[in-house]
Amino acid sequence: MASRVEHPAAGYKKIFETVEELNEPIPAEISGVIPPWLGGSLLRMGPGLFEVGGEPFYHLFDGQALIHKFDLKDGQVTYYRKFIRTDAYVRAMTENRVVITEFGTAAYPDPCKNIFSRFFTYFRGIEVTDNCLVNIYPIGEDFYAVTETNYITKVDPDSLETLKKVDLCKYLSVNGVTAHPHTDADGTVYNIGNCFGKNMSLAYNIVKIPPPQKGEKDQSDPLERSQVVVQLPSSERLKPSYVHSFGMTDNYFVFVEQPVKINLLKFLSAWSVRGATYMDCFESNESMGTWFHLATKDPADYLSSHKFRTSAFNIFHHINTYEEEPGFIVVDLCTWKGHDFVYDYLYLANIKEEWEEVKKAAMRAPQPEVRRYVLPLDIHREEQGKNLVSLSYTTATAVLHSDGTVWLEPEVLFSAPRQAFEFPQINYSLCRGKKYSFAYGLGLNHFIPDRIVKLNVQTKETWLWQEEECYPSEPLFVPTPGATEEDDGVLLSIVVKPGAERPGFLLVLDAMKLTELARAEVHTIIPVTLHGVYRP
Repeated sequence: MASRVEHPAAGYKKIFETVEELNEPIPAEISGVIPPWLGGSLLRMGPGLFEVGGEPFYHLFDGQALIHKFDLKDGQVTYYRKFIRTDAYVRAMTENRVVITEFGTAAYPDPCKNIFSRFFTYFRGIEVTDNCLVNIYPIGEDFYAVTETNYITKVDPDSLETLKKVDLCKYLSVNGVTAHPHTDADGTVYNIGNCFGKNMSLAYNIVKIPPPQKGEKDQSDPLERSQVVVQLPSSERLKPSYVHSFGMTDNYFVFVEQPVKINLLKFLSAWSVRGATYMDCFESNESMGTWFHLATKDPADYLSSHKFRTSAFNIFHHINTYEEEPGFIVVDLCTWKGHDFVYDYLYLANIKEEWEEVKKAAMRAPQPEVRRYVLPLDIHREEQGKNLVSLSYTTATAVLHSDGTVWLEPEVLFSAPRQAFEFPQINYSLCRGKKYSFAYGLGLNHFIPDRIVKLNVQTKETWLWQEEECYPSEPLFVPTPGATEEDDGVLLSIVVKPGAERPGFLLVLDAMKLTELARAEVHTIIPVTLHGVYRP
C-alpha cells in the first residue's frame, strides 16, 4: 500500500466544493456486471454546502449535511441527493449567512438586530448545531442522520425527506453521542457520549436503545426506552476526552480515552466570546498518554481495577474488538501517533492547497498507524514486570507495574509514512466482536483519499484498488447471501473523477480480490462523503 502516488493536478479540490441538490433521481450508466443479488440502497452523508452568503465554512466538518443515495434495482442504478433540512441549514439559507456555530466556523450575531436584542441572544446560551453530516444509521425501523451533538435527524431513506429533529437529552443523560454506534444481532443499539456526572465532574455514559418489541401494538419509539447502562469516569475532572467511537464484544465495552481534551471551562465561556468555535475548545494533555477503560456488558459494570495505559495517540475509528481465550481482549484501532489533534490539519484551506503544500502540512501532522492492543483480563494473580499476553499470534504486550497499572505496547498491523488506513469496515454481521481476518479501509495519501485497501490483520498482507485522478470514499462491505467465507461479498464506494465526462460513480469491487466488478457513472460531481450504510 505504500506505493507513492502524486496528485500534482490537485483534482481533489473538487470534492470540497458546493453542489446543488437534485430534483429527482438520475440514471447511471453501468459498465461491468453488478451481481444480480445486489439490490438496495447505499446511503451516505457528507458536507455539500461549503459557503453561504459569501461566508466560507472553514473546517471539513462544517459544510452543511447532504444525503446521497445510490439505488440498485433490477440491474438499474440511480443517484439522488438532498440537503437535510436541519435548523442550521434552513436558517443559513433564510438569512443568507452562517447562523449556528459549526465545528470550526463561528456564527456572528445578526448585524441587522439592534444592540438590545443582540444582548439577549448572547445570554440565551449555546446554540448547538444539528448539522448531521457525519453518518446515517437505523434505530429500529427508522433512519437517523447524525453528527456528534445531542441532535439527531430522522430522515426518510426512500424520498430523502427530512422528517424530524430529535434531542437525545430528552431521553438520556448525555451531552452528545458518537456517530459510530454498535448494533447487536437483535437490533439493540449501543453508543457512548460525554455527560456531567456528580458534583460537576465529567463522565462517559454508555447508552442502550432497545429494538422495537415483537408484537407491540403501538410499536413505540425505541428512543423512549433508551437508558444509560454504565458510566465510565473521566481521567480529568473538567476536561473530558474527545470520543469518536468505541469497541464492543459479546461481553465487554472498551473505551479508549485519548489525550485530546475538551476544555469545559473554555467551552462554556467560548460562546460568550465572539468568533469562538468548537475547535477552539480542544487542547492536548501532553503527559497523560492514552488510557483504556473496560466495562462488562451484562450486567453492565465498570472494571475500575483494570487500569490500562499506553503512550499518546489520537483515535477516531475502532476496527474491531474481540475476546480471545484464555482471558484476553484484542483491540484493533486506526491510530495517529502523539497528542497533537489531527482535526487541526483538516481545515479546508489546508486540504484544498496545491499538492506540494498539502504534503508539507501532512509532514507536520501526527503519523497514522493501524495497531493491535491486547488487554489481559486476569491481572491480579500475575507478577510485576512480566508480559501478561500469552497469545502466540501477536507481539502486543501488557506489563503490570507496581502502581497497579498495566502498560500496553501494540503490534503494528499497518504503517507507511503519511499513508493512513482509515474509515475502516469489516464484515460486521459476521465478525463484530469475533476473531476475524479482514478489514477494508480508505487509503489517505497525505490526508487525500486516493485508494481502497484490504488488510489481512493476521498476515498484514494488503490489496489495493486505485485509479489515476480518482478519489474514493469509505468502502462498505456487503456479504454475498449465504456466503461461508468472511470476505465473500462486495465493497461499495462512491468515487469522484473530476474532469471526466461522468465525474461521479458507484464502484462495486469483489471484496476477495479487490478487483472491479462494475461501476455506475453519473453526469454530476459528488462531494466528499464521510460515512454511510447499505440498506438491502
